[in-house]
Amino acid sequence: MRNIEKKCSLPTEEKCLEIMQKYEMLPNIREHSIQVRNVSAALVDHLRDDVLIDRDLVLCGALLHDIAKTRTIATRELRHDLIGGEMLRELNLEPLAVICESHVFLENFQIDGPLEEREIVFYADKRVKHDVVVSLDERVDDLAKRYGKNDKIKEMIRKNKTFVLRIEKKIERFMTIKIDEALTGL
Repeated sequence: MRNIEKKCSLPTEEKCLEIMQKYEMLPNIREHSIQVRNVSAALVDHLRDDVLIDRDLVLCGALLHDIAKTRTIATRELRHDLIGGEMLRELNLEPLAVICESHVFLENFQIDGPLEEREIVFYADKRVKHDVVVSLDERVDDLAKRYGKNDKIKEMIRKNKTFVLRIEKKIERFMTIKIDEALTGL
């Protein structure tokens, strides 16, 4: 999804907040999304100058990655990521829909490929527990407790940590400082 040609204009941060309001995003999910945006910004702001990433796309994607979470909690629908993608497409926000759909299961990951906006948001989401930046270990343990309804799901969540570590390694390769340094103070 590298530097998607924009067939739509991206919303401003203010507009993203209005979209969150429109879809009645719960305050805790809103705060989580704002912190994911902060982590994403810290990562993007420490990329090497030769890395081609659309900062606005990353930040909007981070703010709206959980746009369907409130709805799916109420309706018990599965896959808030895919439902969120549909919601964003209805708003003619295709590039953001792709990021939303990729924040739970990141498909077609290429460790040696160019850095992609969706990879940054995916990773940033894995570093934010509620609205606090945490270690990857703490976040994985939290996800396993909250969503691990059985041993199979818990194991799948824990195995995903290995995948997230690969993404972390890729992102850090494109940065001027270590990720944990970039996240200091958030």
